Amino acid sequence: MQLIRKYNTAAPRYTSYPTVPYWDEQTFDIDTWKQTLLQSFRATNHTEGISIYIHLPYCEQLCTYCGCNKHITVNHGVEAPYIQSILNEWELYLQLFKERPRIREIHLGGGTPTFFSPQNLHNLLSRIYLHADLLPDATLSFEGHPNNTTKAHMLTLYNLGFRRMSLGIQDFDPRVQDIINRIQPYETVEEVTAIARAIGYTSINYDLVYGLPLQTMASVGDTINKVMQLRPDRISFYSYAHVPWVKGVGQRRYSEADLPKDEEKRALYELGKTLFAENGYTEIGMDHFALPHDSLYQAWNQGSLHRNFMGYTDQHTSLMIGLGASSIGDSWYAYTQNEKRIAIWQQLVNSGQFPVVRGHILDTEDLLLRRHIHALMCSFKTSLSQADRENNVIAECLQRLEELEKDGLVHITEDAVSVTVKGRPFIRNICMAFDARLWRKLPQSQLFSTAI
Repeated sequence: MQLIRKYNTAAPRYTSYPTVPYWDEQTFDIDTWKQTLLQSFRATNHTEGISIYIHLPYCEQLCTYCGCNKHITVNHGVEAPYIQSILNEWELYLQLFKERPRIREIHLGGGTPTFFSPQNLHNLLSRIYLHADLLPDATLSFEGHPNNTTKAHMLTLYNLGFRRMSLGIQDFDPRVQDIINRIQPYETVEEVTAIARAIGYTSINYDLVYGLPLQTMASVGDTINKVMQLRPDRISFYSYAHVPWVKGVGQRRYSEADLPKDEEKRALYELGKTLFAENGYTEIGMDHFALPHDSLYQAWNQGSLHRNFMGYTDQHTSLMIGLGASSIGDSWYAYTQNEKRIAIWQQLVNSGQFPVVRGHILDTEDLLLRRHIHALMCSFKTSLSQADRENNVIAECLQRLEELEKDGLVHITEDAVSVTVKGRPFIRNICMAFDARLWRKLPQSQLFSTAI
């Protein structure tokens, strides 16, 4: 418990390095970013292929816990114009590449992708496929809300090559569902899961969140026992990020007095971890659990797990294109984020402009530190070469790890840094030791959610 109090500080989730608040936007320019896109595309299109993240931001109601970029509306007339704008943005990339992309991965995120009708999703994806080659082993996945993910949605996406579906469950306790404004009965989730399996989906993920308002050990235990009856192939068990200063009115529906505190919140995670293990799930990296037949487990077991802005994936691509308002892209040598405001994003792409509003060009040090943080996040271990040991920046990182080593969270040898079993819950703190940009400019206000 002393370790929880000591290390429950604000910490990034490290889907990238540098993290978004530390991007050097002053030195970023669009032309250099385009050059890095072409460099990565030419080097990897015929080997790895590319990943595409498509942000579909609309939701019919506000879930108060949500930290995503979303737009609340019941007007489905927004669907077709938004899709046409995504296709216009895709055309800008096709013109830049001048060669058919080979797609290894597509993820539809949100918002709520199943806000869009099956026909509109078909129109979007079939037109993206028209000028690209879908690799035979491509991984295609989408996020769905159990209340509006219909059989027609699942059949349409299955026929387009999708085999992975992620459902946002969060919690089955009616009191918790009410306060976070996400009412979805167990029977609804059961039905959607059964339909997906009957259609042929091979990997179903449930998103669960611990640390939500009004959660207790008993309620979380009950939720997980219900989940075990449905036995999803993967489970994402996320720590609730309470950041009302960022997300505003939604997270102000309740106060911190309603939230489980440090030790209590950690106990919720340990309860989940124990119940998952008892039911055959293996902990994968940070926040994820999978059954042995699932490809995420196999990638973890084989040492090929990858992490990017979409989270953990069993596919490795250096180039990830982000389409849609607020989407983030990664050329491996640079990051970009699109305009968040939908109307302005549409104006930009519809007038033939890349809708990038900020970005970061990675320097040599960034690439080095990202390699170590990525390795720690994906395998709980990173190797140290002779060049690393002679590098002053890495020496500073190792010095910052000394306190964590004393606490038994990491083991440092001449050629590696390894996270101990005891240290796995503190992986965000461990990666922070390699975050040189953060340490050079410590935030004056809280930028990140707490690590526990």
